[in-house]
Amino acid sequence: MIITSCGNSINLAKHIAKKLKCKFSPLTVGAFPDGDIYLRFNTDVKGKKVVIVQSFQPHPDMSLFDVIFAAETAKDLGAKKVILVAPYLAYMRQDKRFNKGECVSSKVMAKMLNNSIDKILTIDTHIHRYKSLKDIFTIPAKNLTANSLIAEYIQKHFKNELIIGPDWESYQWAEAIAKKVNVEATVLKKTRFSSRKVSVKMIKPVPIKGKNVVIVDDIISTGHTVIEAGKAAMKLGAKSVSAIGVHGLFAENAIEKLKKAGIKNVITTNCIEHKTNKIDVSSLIIDELKREKTKKKR
Repeated sequence: MIITSCGNSINLAKHIAKKLKCKFSPLTVGAFPDGDIYLRFNTDVKGKKVVIVQSFQPHPDMSLFDVIFAAETAKDLGAKKVILVAPYLAYMRQDKRFNKGECVSSKVMAKMLNNSIDKILTIDTHIHRYKSLKDIFTIPAKNLTANSLIAEYIQKHFKNELIIGPDWESYQWAEAIAKKVNVEATVLKKTRFSSRKVSVKMIKPVPIKGKNVVIVDDIISTGHTVIEAGKAAMKLGAKSVSAIGVHGLFAENAIEKLKKAGIKNVITTNCIEHKTNKIDVSSLIIDELKREKTKKKR
């Protein structure tokens, strides 16, 4: 088994390779003068299982194309199997045609990967209107979860806590994590006026006064949803408000906005490399790849 990366998730890829005692060989990815992709493997992959570790952030569009070019090249060079480990899988939030004429990008992305990859592993991908990854992927696809790791972090670093899901889509994470930590959880109803303007109100009333509130979400993008949830918690007397995101995208200076809004701590997993990374997801990936590594040829 050879572990590689197209440029994102380099540190995660190195750590996984070290733990699995596999060779790590990053790809050379660049561009020709006219802008065409240039890609090269720097080790022999013939007869090997090739694992591409690549979060689709930053630059989700180029990450997708790089992965497809890498997978097709690996197969052309004789690789036995190509596995994509995408800790953050982009395009999943566009899971229906919200407005007339729109592209359902999750289906387009999945179709492209179905044609190039043999198997995909991802972490807490945004499944809302789909029942599972099987709805769009024809290849084996597994959606791992960081819930246990987040719960362990909360238990170690917070006291007298209350967990909040800022909207119904995130409540599945908040509720599951709260059960593991053995604390209460509530959910806020989100009304979205635009991609940057939202309002929230509590649906399941619970005592907040004096609590250390932890807002848990799968994705923190512009931060507006977390900010509105934080404001609501503060109005109800929360002692402190922190936010934990599986995937920290932090678009449009989100970190600065979150801090300015009074969010005490912003914590993320290393699904996307960022200075806020405090929760390591490598164990989830390593466990899955160990099974793949020892799988006997039928």
